[in-house]
Amino acid sequence: MIPFVDLKAQYRAIKDEINEAIGEALDNAWFVLGPRTADFERLFAGYTGTKYAVGVSSGTSALHLALLTLGIGPGDEVITTPFTFVATVASIMYAGAKPILVDIDPVTYNLNPARIENVISPQTKAIMPVHLYGQCVDMDPILDIAERYKLLVIEDAAQAHGAEYKGRRAGSMGAIACFSFYPGKNLGAYGEGGAVVTSNPDYDKKVRMLRDWGMEQKNRYDLLGFNARMHGIQGAVLKVKMKYIEEWTKARRGNAALYNQLLKGIEGVVTPTEASYARHVYHVYAVRVKRRDRVYQRLVEAGIGAGIHYPVPVHMQKGYANLGYEKGYFPVAEEIASEVISLPIYPELSESQIEEVVSALKSSL
Repeated sequence: MIPFVDLKAQYRAIKDEINEAIGEALDNAWFVLGPRTADFERLFAGYTGTKYAVGVSSGTSALHLALLTLGIGPGDEVITTPFTFVATVASIMYAGAKPILVDIDPVTYNLNPARIENVISPQTKAIMPVHLYGQCVDMDPILDIAERYKLLVIEDAAQAHGAEYKGRRAGSMGAIACFSFYPGKNLGAYGEGGAVVTSNPDYDKKVRMLRDWGMEQKNRYDLLGFNARMHGIQGAVLKVKMKYIEEWTKARRGNAALYNQLLKGIEGVVTPTEASYARHVYHVYAVRVKRRDRVYQRLVEAGIGAGIHYPVPVHMQKGYANLGYEKGYFPVAEEIASEVISLPIYPELSESQIEEVVSALKSSL
């Protein structure tokens, strides 16, 4: 059996440091926020090339608070992709704004910049590109459109810790950006966690207030805020893991390269494309195959922990039917969603395991 992700292997490798960090948090009762969370925030801001990072309770909370920080609410429209985890679109709706979806690029599976201007209206307030699977969206055209139309850019970088676009880190290009530290992410907590990053001091201040009930000073609640603080133990864990993220990223990229080599020329398999402008960090290694569901089932039967990210685009989900889109609105996203299958990809994956996955995939085809 080869798991889709092996969190136990990662824990075993850094167990002593993690246990010491958690023990320190417990001994000092740093249960919510605390000094190690503040340390992590400083480290992560530096890593992303921004001035500030605010630890919050989840990636979804990060997106929600970022939208509110930018003043986005009822009557506003936010342009984003239908091919993403539902939190991207849900966060816009939580803020009271309307998600406006556009189709994706058929090579990178990211938001297609060429389709954005067609849906801009007087109500458009922001663009939310999603750096899907660990590869940045083609950002220069989006930033150009945002400047010309006076729109804000919110990067959903939940899957893109350390990804780069023309040498710029994911999270450093928009007005504000959001990360998730769900355990399976490239930088994962031992529970839920997220962060908002920005280089704007006013945005930083407002996010910090919103995550803590709208409080600027004790017993003074100047905003309608939320309970969205990062737990102190998660901050402690993430601070330890910051030492290893580049090492882990190098291993992910090496494993992806081996997959590419072993899958090259196999009829019926489309491997991921790393764009010329990108440093892909391979949160997900997704190939495309026909008759995907049957291939997936055969992989599972062979003991391969495959996944599907994402089988049903957001606009076709029952819970999002009120957006007004139907099947056929976004043909590229719908086609990709019917074909993608995610293979195991994590730093601890061995060469022999990758060879076994490839062998099983060939058999499944």
